[in-house]
Order: sequence, then structure tokens, then C-alpha cells
Amino acid sequence: MAYRVNEQSDIHSGSDATLTRAARVMLNKVPEITVFFWVIKILCTTVGETAADFLNDNLGLGLIKTMVAMSIGLAIMLVLQFRSRRYVPVIYWASVVFISVVGTLITDYFTDERGVRLQVTTAVFTVILAIVFAVWYASERTLSIHTIVTTKREAFYWMAVLFIFALGTAAGDLVAEQMNLGYGKSVFLFAGLIAIVFALYKIGFNAVASFWLAYILTRPLGASIGDFLSQPRADGGLRLGTVGTSALFLVAIAGLVAYLSFTRVDVIDPIAVADA
Repeated sequence: MAYRVNEQSDIHSGSDATLTRAARVMLNKVPEITVFFWVIKILCTTVGETAADFLNDNLGLGLIKTMVAMSIGLAIMLVLQFRSRRYVPVIYWASVVFISVVGTLITDYFTDERGVRLQVTTAVFTVILAIVFAVWYASERTLSIHTIVTTKREAFYWMAVLFIFALGTAAGDLVAEQMNLGYGKSVFLFAGLIAIVFALYKIGFNAVASFWLAYILTRPLGASIGDFLSQPRADGGLRLGTVGTSALFLVAIAGLVAYLSFTRVDVIDPIAVADA
């Protein structure tokens, strides 16, 4: 869902002078929105679901220890991400993998450890994400990922991504489990919703809003794919297990990231950003 041209009005809503000065110092820290972006994003969300289950259940670490370990890993990756002056595929996507696991564990903590209903966590994370977007827009006058050229905007970006993963986990579990739709049908449901967003975008719906809606929906889509592949057949899955599913998708992510690191086909043009 590339939307560079239609996004220009959103980019111009920010401070042109400030943005141009920032672009001279720090290149855009996120990848261009290509098919590679969406494929890796879905792979990362699937790994977030299966890896969290593997570490928590199969290795017997327990939810709290898993959260601590993954949060430390996420903190390390985000330090590297913020210290970098440009988009580095390995650092960026490793951060996404860690944040997908942590987002999943946050929801699991409230539902499994604290007994909070999925309806409540879904509603609460929706409100929190809306607040993050509102504060981000009020501060920067744009939610465009083509303008992540300051530390402040990058902080807003990663905060939004974290709560998107937490929200997506809660919404995905709510639909697949408590509403008894099942993992397989949930995959088709969320894929269909993403297709609707894409169709709306093609007929003129706001590009930035289209991106974030699709980004949110890919989280429960990836979680449903992960559960469908890893869970026992009695629960509606294919019984590949969390180990097999996580390993398969991590290998796919590594291969795609290696390709992007070599070709640089998903680097946002800094000239286009500075001139926006």
C-alpha cells in the first residue's frame, strides 16, 4: 500500500522549515511502504504470537519472567534504533519482532494474570492508542511515517506500534476465542477487512489513515495465522507447534531483511522528504 503521492497534503501540515532542518541531520528511520513491508510485518506479528507462547509455556519461563526478558531485549533494540541516524533493516525489524512479543505479553498479562476480560483490554488499548495518535498529531500536525526524521516523532511512532500490538492481540483473541469464530475463519475475517481498507484507499480515502488502519488489522491477522498454524487440531489449528511456526517465520523474516539490507529498495528518499 504505497501512498507517497497522496500523502503530500499530510506531510505539508507539519512545519516545513523544521522538517527540512531535521532531514539534514537524520534520515527517515522507517522503511518505505512496499509489499515487503506488509509481508514482513505480518510475519513479525505471527512470530510475536507464537514466540510468546513458546517462551511462556514450552520453556516454562512463566509470563512475568518472559515479559522481563523480552522487555530487556526490546529496550536494547530500541536504543540501537534511536541511536542510528538512518533506517537500518536489521535493527528496525528486530525491534518490530521484540515489540510484537512484548505487546502480546502485555495483553496476556492482563487477561491471564489479572483476569481482565478481553472486551475490556480491547476497549482500553483502543482508547490508549487513540490518545497516542491525538497527542502525536497535536504536537507534530502529521502522522505520516514519511516524516519520522526527529527523535520526538520516532518516540511517538514506537509508542503507537507497541499499543497496536497489544490491541491487536486482545482483538484477535476476542474474535477467535471468546466469539468462537475460530482461528481459520479469523484469518479470512481480518484479511477481508484489510482488503476493504485497501479498496477505500484506492478510491480516495486518506492515505495516512489507510496505512494505520491496515497496520492495526495486520496484528490480529498475524496472531490468527500464528494460532492457526501452531495450535492443536482439536482447537482448530494445524498442530505445527510454536517451535516450528516460530522457526519457519523467523527464517523467512531473516531472508527478507537480508534482501532489503542488500538492495535498499525500501529506503525512503531523503530528498523527497526534505522537499515535502
